[in-house]
Amino acid sequence: MPTANPLSRRLAHIPPTVFSEMSALALRTGAVNLGQGFPDVDGPRSVVEAAERALEEGANQYAPGIGVPSLRAAIARHQQRHYGLEVDPDREVVVTTGCTEAVAAALLGLVDPGDEVVVLEPYYDSYVAMLDMCGAVRRAVTLRSPAFRPDLDELRAAVTDRTKAILLNTPHNPTGTVLTRDELQVVADLAIAHDVLVITDEVYEHLVFDGHSHVPIATLPGMWERTLTLSSAGKSWSFTGWKVGWATGPAPLVGAVLAAKQWLTFTSGSPLQPAVAHALDHEPDWPIELARDLQSRRDLLCEGLTAAGLAPRVPEGTYFTTTDISHLGWADGREFCLALPERAGVVAIPTQGFHDDADAGRQLVRWAFCKQPDVIAEGVRRLAAADLAR
Repeated sequence: MPTANPLSRRLAHIPPTVFSEMSALALRTGAVNLGQGFPDVDGPRSVVEAAERALEEGANQYAPGIGVPSLRAAIARHQQRHYGLEVDPDREVVVTTGCTEAVAAALLGLVDPGDEVVVLEPYYDSYVAMLDMCGAVRRAVTLRSPAFRPDLDELRAAVTDRTKAILLNTPHNPTGTVLTRDELQVVADLAIAHDVLVITDEVYEHLVFDGHSHVPIATLPGMWERTLTLSSAGKSWSFTGWKVGWATGPAPLVGAVLAAKQWLTFTSGSPLQPAVAHALDHEPDWPIELARDLQSRRDLLCEGLTAAGLAPRVPEGTYFTTTDISHLGWADGREFCLALPERAGVVAIPTQGFHDDADAGRQLVRWAFCKQPDVIAEGVRRLAAADLAR
C-alpha cells in the first residue's frame, strides 16, 4: 500500500512556490495581479515572426542539448557587445530552459552535499529549493530594509575556506538593488582569497533605472575563470513564457551545467531558440526602451503605494518594489497578502518565505510594476480606497 505521503524527504519540507499560490488567488478572486512578475504585453513582433518561420521551416525536433549554434553564437556576441567578454560559443555557452533551469543545473553540477553556499537574502525561492536538493549548507547574507544593501562585514564573515560557491543575484529580485562595482569587488576579493566559485543570476541585467549600471562580476579582474553567469531572454525581451535561458563562463563550469542539464530537460524550445537569437542580434534596443518604460511604471506604482500609505523603497532595477507593512498591524506579510484580495481587490507577494532571518522578512511585501499603466493605476486606486489596517 502507498504511504500516506509519498513525497520524498528531499521535497517534503519545501513549501510550494508562493508565486503559483498568489497568481491562482488573483485568478480565483478577480483581483488585480501586482504579484507575479510577468508582463502583460509581448515582446517584439519580429521575434514572434522568427519563431513562426522556425516552426514552418522544420525546427520541430530535438535541438542539440547544448543549444542551437545560432543562439549560442548570438549569446557570445551579446556578452562581447555589452561587456567586452570574449566567449567561445562552442565551449563556453549552454542554453537552458529558462534561468530557473540554469540555476538548478549549475547547483546540481557544481555543489556537493555538505558544501557551503553563500546567498543574498531575500532570495528567489528556487535557490533554496535547489540548495536543499543538493544537500548544500546555506549561508545567508541579509539585505535589510529599508536600504537593502549588503552588509560587507556580514559578507566577509560568511565567506570562509568552507565556502564552495557564492550565489549572487543582481539586479536583485525582490529588492530591486543593483550591486555597485565596489560591492562586487568585495565579493570578488573574497572569492579569490578563498578560492570560491561565483554563480550569478543576471536575468534583469538590462532593466536598470536612473542611470544605474549593471556590472557583471565576470568582468572584474581574476573573476572570469571562477564565474558562471546566468541570464535569459524572458525578462529583457518580454517573453517569460518561452523559458529560454543560458549560462556562460569558462568551459569546465559550463560543462558542469551541461552535465546536469542533460538529465533534466536535455533540450527544449527548438523553434524558440533561433527566435531568441534574432532578438539578441536584431532587437538590441528593445530592452533599453523597455527599461525606460518600466521606470515610468515604477514611478506610477511607487507614487500610488505612497498615496495608499504603503511607502515603498524605490528600486534601482528589476520589475519590483518592496513595502514594509508593519505599521498596519498585521502579524506578517503573508497574512496581509491573503487578506488583500477581499480588502482591496489586489494581489501582492509576501517575501518572508525568501528569508532565513525571519525578523528581517516578516513584514515585507513585493509589488510588480511590469504591468500596463492602466492596470497599475487601477491597482493603486483600489489600495488607496481600501482600509488596509488590521
